[in-house]
Amino acid sequence: MCGIAGFLLSSPDKCPGDIEQIARSMGDSLRHRGPDAGDVWLDKKNGVAFSHRRLSIIDLTEAGAQPMVSSCERYVICYNGEIYNADELRNELVQAGRSFRGYSDTEVIIEGCAVWGAKETARRIIGMFSFALWDKCTQTLALVRDRIGIKPLYIGEFNGSYVFASELKAVQVFTQGVPEIDKQSVASYLFFGYVPTPQSIFEGVRKLEPGHVLSLKRGVVPQDEVFWSLAEEVVDARKTSPILSSGEWQTKVERLIKDAVKRRMVSDVPLGAFLSGGIDSSLVVAMMQEVADRPVKSFSIGFPDTSYNEACHAKVIADYLSTEHTELYMGEKDLLDIVPCVPGLYDEPFSDSSSIPTHALSKLTRGEVTVALSGDGGDELFAGYSRYTSMTNIDVMRSRIPGSIRKLLAATITSVPAVAYDWLFTPVSKVCNIQAVGYRAHKLADVINAETPDEAYRVLISFWRDFLPKGVGLTTPDAFISVPAILEKTEEHMQFIDLLTYLPDDILVKVDRASMASSLEVRVPLLDHRIVELSWQLPFYEKMQGGTGKIILRDILAKYVPRKMFERPKMGFGVPLASWLRGPLKAWCEGLVMETDWCVFGLDGQRVRLSWEQFLKHGNPSAYRIWVLIALASWHRTSVLYKN
Repeated sequence: MCGIAGFLLSSPDKCPGDIEQIARSMGDSLRHRGPDAGDVWLDKKNGVAFSHRRLSIIDLTEAGAQPMVSSCERYVICYNGEIYNADELRNELVQAGRSFRGYSDTEVIIEGCAVWGAKETARRIIGMFSFALWDKCTQTLALVRDRIGIKPLYIGEFNGSYVFASELKAVQVFTQGVPEIDKQSVASYLFFGYVPTPQSIFEGVRKLEPGHVLSLKRGVVPQDEVFWSLAEEVVDARKTSPILSSGEWQTKVERLIKDAVKRRMVSDVPLGAFLSGGIDSSLVVAMMQEVADRPVKSFSIGFPDTSYNEACHAKVIADYLSTEHTELYMGEKDLLDIVPCVPGLYDEPFSDSSSIPTHALSKLTRGEVTVALSGDGGDELFAGYSRYTSMTNIDVMRSRIPGSIRKLLAATITSVPAVAYDWLFTPVSKVCNIQAVGYRAHKLADVINAETPDEAYRVLISFWRDFLPKGVGLTTPDAFISVPAILEKTEEHMQFIDLLTYLPDDILVKVDRASMASSLEVRVPLLDHRIVELSWQLPFYEKMQGGTGKIILRDILAKYVPRKMFERPKMGFGVPLASWLRGPLKAWCEGLVMETDWCVFGLDGQRVRLSWEQFLKHGNPSAYRIWVLIALASWHRTSVLYKN
């Protein structure tokens, strides 16, 4: 895993400073992503610069160093990620006449691009990646991002010059100042709690969409091509889905997951796994343990509050599988000490509070290994989120209850403050591990009030729908997603949208930034694109039955671990946010609310302060909605982007 950055100037004499110094400074801003080595490649005559920071995983020698020039010397690459079919591709390339000086996957990609081109090479790769490729002959810069969006890639255009980087920190080095905040992106952030692709928080900068190749050439309109489309893969999967028994489907899925796990265990440095005790991470660790020649190193974070603690479940799984398990129980003070530091890890406002324990888990894991496998992706692919079940029940209710009665019911629910629900249902919450009852109740009321299933889902995943920057309407990228007609179930609509939005822009951003802050590479075998494609061939009853999701993963895991060890209500990797905001974090939050210049975001500061006061008094707005505002203000205060 690495950090990449670079630029293509509008003309060689338009560099805002010394070209080498700027390139090196861009790389230095990404040192946490690659602490082992760093270098630059320059073509001053043509105004091109690549900068790379290396976290050495495969081929630790100089033969794997970047930026790298192809054997024919026509191409230069700057690459971040890992590919897991490098040996197969290398054999093909040797037969095609290419020569190799080492065994890094970087060399496989650049030689592949020389033979097949960037787009076709991306199609052949199994892995996670973002890379920049400079063609000396055509004077073209190609930027490529993996199918699912596991690895980040930002692109900016300033005065005709193009700049790219793994993180916005490096873009800001190039601009030598803070670009203007994009108010439309602020509106999207308030809606989602993150800034969705292709938007970025800054004007003139965007994220490259997953599965895309962007070609840039001076004086030519940028060419954006798709090498992998989820919509096309879904349609193809449904049309070619075979008729199999449940046992045959299990065998097919199990073999592919096991292959994906095995491929991701190749490493020249120590390797381990995150283990929460949930279905996804337990399955990954179980398969790792089966193919490993020694006990797998597994890692968990625990909390004193039993409502949020999964470490005890992880320990049971670890003991059963005989992993070399490390767990760290963090007191409230330990976690609270992390909170003010977390926003600075993210280039953009980011409100997922599970980033706090994820950061702690990454730091713990990096103490012993350099690479860790994670179970991310199982919920989106195999219908594991409780909101999928909720929408099923809501659809039934909406079809049976007239709109006027639904509106009355919604008004009745919201007439009770969220904090009152939390207090009334405290005993039930502890027994059933249900968090934020008040927030969920008020969200349910809004969903009930929605006119259509698609609108209901947008409400379900949203935070602020009516709190927008002045003069900006709410136009979020998800509104333009066209769900394939072949998907008839509401739950499948939700899965499809989540795979294009929530997964890459929340879950994967959280894991990437939290792990990279500790120079830890995290690999996600369940997001192997072959598994993604296979998951859409599955009949829906293999994913969800009777309100229970991930049916097929549960059945596969039961071959490795007794069901009683993992069959329990799903828990999020969360924190007791409401009690923190009213208690130990109150002074910190109040300082942010009162001292932030909300006009920077186009927001009404008086309304923000009123919302904070209402939360403290009545619990409405909820802690989660308030945290969206707090995270925005904290990012503004602490992000390195603002330290000119």
